[in-house]
Amino acid sequence: MTRQDMNDLQTIRDWVRWGGCRFTEAGLHFGHGTDNAFDEAAWLVAHALKMPPTLIAEYGACHLTGEEREAVAALIARRIDERCPAAYLTGRTWFAGLEMTISDQVMVPRSPLAELIVDGFSPWADPTQVNRVLDLCTGSGCIGIAAAIHLPDADVDLADISPAALRVAMRNRSLHGLEDRVRVIESDLFAAIDEDPYDVIVSNPPYVAAAELESLPAEYRHEPTLAFAAGESGLDLVLRILRDAPDFLADDGLLIVEVGSAAETLQDRFPTLHWTWLEFDHGGDGVFLMRRQELLDAHAIFAEAVADS
Repeated sequence: MTRQDMNDLQTIRDWVRWGGCRFTEAGLHFGHGTDNAFDEAAWLVAHALKMPPTLIAEYGACHLTGEEREAVAALIARRIDERCPAAYLTGRTWFAGLEMTISDQVMVPRSPLAELIVDGFSPWADPTQVNRVLDLCTGSGCIGIAAAIHLPDADVDLADISPAALRVAMRNRSLHGLEDRVRVIESDLFAAIDEDPYDVIVSNPPYVAAAELESLPAEYRHEPTLAFAAGESGLDLVLRILRDAPDFLADDGLLIVEVGSAAETLQDRFPTLHWTWLEFDHGGDGVFLMRRQELLDAHAIFAEAVADS
């Protein structure tokens, strides 16, 4: 943009409007913390101005200094030129109402599981009886850390195969002061998990099929492929979780897994099984819940599916 164009944009509101219009014009994809161009612009403007996004509307009429205009313009330009999600440009995001540190070593938190965690896994579990939680394929640690905060008496383990992801998870653990209740474990699914049973195992594993991976918008290519890729069907890791989870659950324990776009494939693969699909008041789908006994009853089916995959 020219110097004159920059000088014509004086207020915070001007820059949010201008940024949102430029994002729409550029055909950007949203879905990494916002779902529209103007919320994305507000997030980036707030970050450039070093102010909380929640104050954007209140201070919308305030004028920017020349230095501030340059900072905002540069960030908006990066969002367009690089197709990089705002969470990576700012280094932070929010999950279940909690601020989280983020980097391109992990996928951007956006799971509907946040709603379930805020409720302490109720009504599917009694929050007062949830003493141990495993967040499998934890990535940034957002799911397990949110569970630890909303279940203040529970111990939580965060497990992931990626050392880089676990470093981000550890930063988020420190951010929320949870070192005494949250463990970080490098593990290929359950390989390094001890058998002290969990009341809840929750997971948002990779579930994107190979063909779908190729068609994702450019913004998704900033996220680690390891967080998405799950074989031809998208079920490679999910099947292993279904097979092995009973060995790590308490007798009345729950397995809760987000499979997103692979939900229909999973149901078609096992049409005779009963699947409990969770519904969310604030949007999102593709999350199933199974109790330990249900997993045990279907163990032979899942074991055969893993062997055949």
